[in-house]
Amino acid sequence: MPKDHTRPATAETYKKTKRTKVRIHKRADYGRETVHGILDAGYVAHVAFVHEDAPVVIPIFYVRDGESLLIHGSRKTRMFKTLASGVPLCATVTHLDGLVLARSWFHHSMNYRSVMVHGVAEEVTGEDARMEAMWKVMEGIAEGRAEGSRAPNKTEMKATMILRIPLEEAVAKVRRGGPNDDEEDMELPYWAGCVPIETRHLSPLTSRSMQVDVEVPDAIKALETSGR
Repeated sequence: MPKDHTRPATAETYKKTKRTKVRIHKRADYGRETVHGILDAGYVAHVAFVHEDAPVVIPIFYVRDGESLLIHGSRKTRMFKTLASGVPLCATVTHLDGLVLARSWFHHSMNYRSVMVHGVAEEVTGEDARMEAMWKVMEGIAEGRAEGSRAPNKTEMKATMILRIPLEEAVAKVRRGGPNDDEEDMELPYWAGCVPIETRHLSPLTSRSMQVDVEVPDAIKALETSGR
């Protein structure tokens, strides 16, 4: 009898399904806290779907809003027209934390934190709900940015589609640590170890087109040391 790879969701974990099963079990984490932490540390999700019988993967800015991801863009684009029609999608977010260099070619790897989400996008409708979602998108860039910039006008909002991707089938996959060399390779005369990689904010650069004297907001300055 085949093994049942499914598991229902709990208050602390996402459900495990055939689509979110990870081959190396020790690297899988279905915990909501882990998934949320990885998502909250990122800016770009790669969203995959099928359009006219061909696979498409598009990177896009996102923010997490509770148990869903919010993305926005022109309602005229292929991506948003297709996703709004209810096609299945897969969204992934990855942070590369290091190169893992082993003694053998076979055991070279990378340290990373990633999340994979399967589901169907839902369009955010209603004037108030759409504006609230856009506010959350701006706050996802930096705290206070919504009030620190002009809100969209009616023409801009009409041209914009906002989609919500529910976090129902979600799994984190994480790899940490050094190389996992075979015992018989341990005494080979090759260097082994890790090369850490980090993504960080640098000091903000004021636009040369600024025509008024405005200080860089504290929340923008804080990004440099936020660790996000």
